[in-house]
Amino acid sequence: MIEPIKSIIKGTVRGAIYLWFKIYYRVEVIGLENIPKEEPLIFCGNHRNYLDPPLIVCTAKREMRFLAKEELAKNPFLNFLGNVFEAIHVKRNEKDITAIKESLKALKEGQCIALFPEGTRNGLEKGKKIKDGVAFFAVRSGAKVLPCGIKGGTKNNRKVTITYGKPLDYRQYKGTKDKEVLEKITQEIMEHILELTK
Repeated sequence: MIEPIKSIIKGTVRGAIYLWFKIYYRVEVIGLENIPKEEPLIFCGNHRNYLDPPLIVCTAKREMRFLAKEELAKNPFLNFLGNVFEAIHVKRNEKDITAIKESLKALKEGQCIALFPEGTRNGLEKGKKIKDGVAFFAVRSGAKVLPCGIKGGTKNNRKVTITYGKPLDYRQYKGTKDKEVLEKITQEIMEHILELTK
């Protein structure tokens, strides 16, 4: 897709999604002042349903590339959105070297990436182990982590609120491969995310 056309489509789609969230879900965005405008960032939040990625994409006011399971590419509409927003497709349940390299390259070039530590929708509720992907990218790239908490959007509470927290800096651990350190960082990030959902 030609870049100028992609930019127009991206802006149109982002605007339409935001308008839909604003009208149907009465979305409220808190903490935009916490998002640095230029440096590379790793956005991460709690994952409740399929609305979470577009919600972050249309409210954060930063260009970002979402890490998404490759199965989503089988859906024509989601595949279209993935192409427009340059999603990084990941093979589930295995170490996808290509996706890792692409994500690190994006961060090195000053871009933002986004992913969910839960790894799947409602991972915590399902008793799933929190993935250390965010921690891995943070210590490998030196990029700050931007936690966000999402709440609402249910039958009992349609209004959606997304809260962006302050960036978390883990550069003191840059380059480490210590699993205990990665687990500690992962736990801390998840605690920040959950605090933002209260």
